[in-house]
Amino acid sequence: MTNPARKPDRGGDRSIVRDIIVEDVLPYPPERVWTALTTAELIGRWLMPNDFEPGVGKRFTFTTRPIGAWDGIVQCEVLEVVPFRRLIYSWQGGADAEDGKDSYGSRLDSVVTWTLQPEGKGTRLRMVHAGFRSPGNDFAYGAMSSGWQRIVGKISEIVAAL
Repeated sequence: MTNPARKPDRGGDRSIVRDIIVEDVLPYPPERVWTALTTAELIGRWLMPNDFEPGVGKRFTFTTRPIGAWDGIVQCEVLEVVPFRRLIYSWQGGADAEDGKDSYGSRLDSVVTWTLQPEGKGTRLRMVHAGFRSPGNDFAYGAMSSGWQRIVGKISEIVAAL
């Protein structure tokens, strides 16, 4: 699920900002889901290799295969940690396109928010990846929209094995 485009309140800036929103109910308690979201080795299984630590102000990186001008590194910083409820981190990466066109790996400055809410015997897991600018991040928005859907499915598989 994605949100409709919203225009930022930035004076003369005419870009549109979109968010990717994925939500699912996992049949596991929040504590187990939290473990999958905050353990570097487990995050590496459902997303990318990383050096994540769940502390506000901690900087970490996700690393994947470089493509084009992008070095394959996503620079992040933990912005908020509410154990078993919410995790927020910045997500910055990509490269400035030489031709000025939107392309794979274009510069992205965004925020990822994970929210966990008890629901019955399970957990409603909501992920919002906010800050995709159009023009500029259209390619990333399209590619990552379906990617985040698959990732939430992987998280459920990993939590099942805990």
